[in-house]
Amino acid sequence: MNTVAILPAKSFDNAKQRLAPAFQLGHRTALVEAMFSDSLIALRRTTAIDRTIVVTADRIAGRIAGGNGADVLDDTTHSHSDAAELGIARAVEIGARRALVVPGDCPLLDPVELEALLAHPVSERSAVIVPDRHGDGTNALLLTPPNALTPAFGEGSRQRHIDLAVAQGSTPEVVEVPSLGLDVDTPEDLEELLERFRTTRGGAAHTRGMLSQMMRSQAE
Repeated sequence: MNTVAILPAKSFDNAKQRLAPAFQLGHRTALVEAMFSDSLIALRRTTAIDRTIVVTADRIAGRIAGGNGADVLDDTTHSHSDAAELGIARAVEIGARRALVVPGDCPLLDPVELEALLAHPVSERSAVIVPDRHGDGTNALLLTPPNALTPAFGEGSRQRHIDLAVAQGSTPEVVEVPSLGLDVDTPEDLEELLERFRTTRGGAAHTRGMLSQMMRSQAE
């Protein structure tokens, strides 16, 4: 086993509460489901990924993951970082050489860019840190081996992951991946996503369709 992708997923009903000013609960849940689906499709289309592990306690997320050929690991934790650790432990258990930890809320995720990231030369023990569009957080980790560092996502996590990698004997490197830069957490993120949809074609079919439907519903 060479490369395993790990995608932690919160309960759809509890996700994206910061989008409440823009959308009611039902619409937020539908949007999260659409973004998660698009992320899984991108991972499935990335030939350098041998297996995808979804860590979730959400029944619908588990069903979607299984439908996309992913393994489902029950999430018994209470944080994104802890869920990622569960996935990493499973990756080590099955003998993966490296692990790519990605979020389920980057619907623009591009398999071509993922292939390039996975082809990026790294040292024997390394942590490639993919920052968010603001340059402060972390939207993905490429870890060689999978336990090259202990994930610690959240505000300021880019520098925190650099420091952790050094402390845990791994070589850190920051690599920007445009399609992984935009995770949708706030109304501002959502507006940025809508702007990108207005200026591009193709990709993120589920999210594009759901947002179009939601915007029409609100206009009515």
